[in-house]
Amino acid sequence: MTGTMQAAVYHGPQDVRIEQVLVPAPRDGEVLLAVRRNGLCGTDATEWAKGPVLVPLHRPHPASGHVGPMILGHEFVGEVVDGSPGLPAGTLVASGAGVWCGQCDRCAEGRTNVCRNYYTLGLNAPGGLAEYVAAPAATLRPIPPGVSVDAAGMAQPLAVGLHAARRAGVRDGDSVVIIGAGAIGTFVLAGLIHLYRADLTVIDLPGKKLERAARLGAAHTVSARSDVVAAVLERTGGRGADVVIEASGASGQFENALRMVSGGGRVLAVGLPKDKPAIDLAAVALREITVESTVAHVCDADLVPALDILAEGHLETALLESVIPLPDVVARGLEPLASGSAEGKILVAPTGR
Repeated sequence: MTGTMQAAVYHGPQDVRIEQVLVPAPRDGEVLLAVRRNGLCGTDATEWAKGPVLVPLHRPHPASGHVGPMILGHEFVGEVVDGSPGLPAGTLVASGAGVWCGQCDRCAEGRTNVCRNYYTLGLNAPGGLAEYVAAPAATLRPIPPGVSVDAAGMAQPLAVGLHAARRAGVRDGDSVVIIGAGAIGTFVLAGLIHLYRADLTVIDLPGKKLERAARLGAAHTVSARSDVVAAVLERTGGRGADVVIEASGASGQFENALRMVSGGGRVLAVGLPKDKPAIDLAAVALREITVESTVAHVCDADLVPALDILAEGHLETALLESVIPLPDVVARGLEPLASGSAEGKILVAPTGR
């Protein structure tokens, strides 16, 4: 397929332009998709507000080779236009966006998300905030019948939440605290509910996000305006939570996570803090706290289960805030995300369907 298309092109901080660009030509192993939905997330908002952080605007990315202005968008679903034997034209697919080499030691371990040659479409190579995108077939999974494109537009971040839930090391019966009830915290919550039977507490500011967490299955909610450490210690009889997941990135919350976890417990870092945490390593060592981190997802393990969860329908209803056209991506998408005024998930419909 040849011709031009509309795309949201990142040129630098607070500079995303809707431009006419060439429709990408798929390379070996890639298929061409007509993009039906592309979700926006905090990473996109950070790049727009004060990047480049991950976008290789000035130096070639070591794995993708891309350098310069780039089409954003790493949470996309689309219809196959130019396909492959396993993905014929007309197939609706969700993308994992992360691309792995399949040859390195980490790939051999099944940890494709930390592949030595990993890159992400929409962050390190052209992505899905466009009418068309070329994506490796290995990163795509068919959307099951009955799953709407709006629901499927949340598959990639839910896969990230599922991977984080696995990394947390939760066991059935554990007391688990999630700090942050935004989109990523909600996806982690959904992953935990899907995988384990745990006593779940969610912390955030009072309002719609906490109410949503309760509707989705959190047993307890705690206002972030209260003494959250004291609240968790009281609820757990003074011993602390078995697992604490910091998913807000808010100042001081990782330190709070370490204070509210039990001795011998685990803390998982999900949110990326704007300020460097002040960690008391002696207290961590003397209480034998395990600190884990998580990034992205493992496509083979997480993307299909994410689609299965979305088939149930409740996450789409709870999380979807709006579906906007591509020309509104800054005013109605990136700006409210960056300012913190967005309550739920914002999806972009580049082709208007």
